[in-house]
Amino acid sequence: MERYVDQKERIRVLIVDDVAETRENLRKLLSFDPDIEVVGSASTGEQGIQLAKELQPHVVLMDINLPGMDGITATEHIVREVPTAQIVILSVQGESGYMRRAMAAGARDFLVKPPSSDELVNAIRRAYEISKTQAMLITTPQMLVEVGGQKRLRPRGAPRRNGRLVTVFAPKGGVGCTTVAVNLAIALHEALAPERKAALMDASLQFGDVGVMLNLQSSRSIADLSGRLEDLDSDMLTSAMTAHPSGIKVLLAPPHPEAAEALRASETGSPDGGGLARRLRAITNNLLAEFDLVVADTASLLDDVTLTLLDASVVVLVVITPLIPAIKSARMFLDVAYQMGYPPDKIGLVINEADRRTGLRVDQIEKALVPAIAHIPYDERAGLSAANRGIPMMVEERGKPIGQAFVQLARNVMERIERLSPAEEEAIEDESAEASRRLLGRIMG
Repeated sequence: MERYVDQKERIRVLIVDDVAETRENLRKLLSFDPDIEVVGSASTGEQGIQLAKELQPHVVLMDINLPGMDGITATEHIVREVPTAQIVILSVQGESGYMRRAMAAGARDFLVKPPSSDELVNAIRRAYEISKTQAMLITTPQMLVEVGGQKRLRPRGAPRRNGRLVTVFAPKGGVGCTTVAVNLAIALHEALAPERKAALMDASLQFGDVGVMLNLQSSRSIADLSGRLEDLDSDMLTSAMTAHPSGIKVLLAPPHPEAAEALRASETGSPDGGGLARRLRAITNNLLAEFDLVVADTASLLDDVTLTLLDASVVVLVVITPLIPAIKSARMFLDVAYQMGYPPDKIGLVINEADRRTGLRVDQIEKALVPAIAHIPYDERAGLSAANRGIPMMVEERGKPIGQAFVQLARNVMERIERLSPAEEEAIEDESAEASRRLLGRIMG
């Protein structure tokens, strides 16, 4: 067990690994970064806990396989006894089961050995930002506020918002659901600013494309909040979000499918029958306490994730294109929505590529389904450019018909929301949540 001393305040890192050569290699690797200092190293979990309490590191690099007390158990102790220290697990095993256990124990990140220099340093810097937030929360006067029936910590003086959720869903993939969600969120942000705020959440957890559509390279995501729900507050939430040049804040999907598994950490006895839905509901509640409007992009799948968001939404936008397969899927979903007790005003049909010459006419579609809340014109050039360059159409095409269509969609959504009273919203959510639980049971059974 060793301690290293450096007078300059930098990112303090503690290394816990039973192999001396690995500890030394990590120390040498990190010594090239002037912002990082390795303050100590330990060969066992017990030593790691002791040094963490003595040295108060910002970040602990923890090997998962240790003699005696393993890295998962040591992580649980450090998270409990040194709450400002953030744990980055290092393991030769990259299976999702190990990652799930690590995140459930409170680890901030999970890296497969041997990590690259950039990968390691980036993980340490991400963890350090969370560590600073944790330290501030411990020393800053706070008050308890109620969010979705649960008590949450909030810095004193921070306003609590009563946000509304708008979920964008496409029963058929490939119809532009993410395009609609991204551009709608930016249009709503512009309409609300500066007094009110809008945010965007990518709830397509395994294969979300919001980051690609916005050209956001951040490694911060919704997975960073897993295992921290009991301590989740405004600062921790916003630290996991990424700012887009348009001004909107984005909660991205995990960077790869395996990371999404961290959100599925087993929780026996959870009231909803699954830990993932509970986690998503808690995260969504916190978002709605921070932002006036939250737009959620979803996968084309009716599972516990999607149903959780649909139930919590005041408006559900169903995106289709004027093609028979998309219209058929939308018809089926509308039937399901009515079974769940959703009132007509909760559902808004968005016809993307509405004037596409090879598709059905808008009046035919609305006759077969419901009147649309918006018609988005077909612009192949703008669509391809936006997708390939990661620049939303609300940024580059705002003054053109396709940009103005998203502006009008935002206006229509806000009008629908303003027509709903709080009592009506609560009644809608309670009724639809019960119907959704029954429906999910039939789907999964």
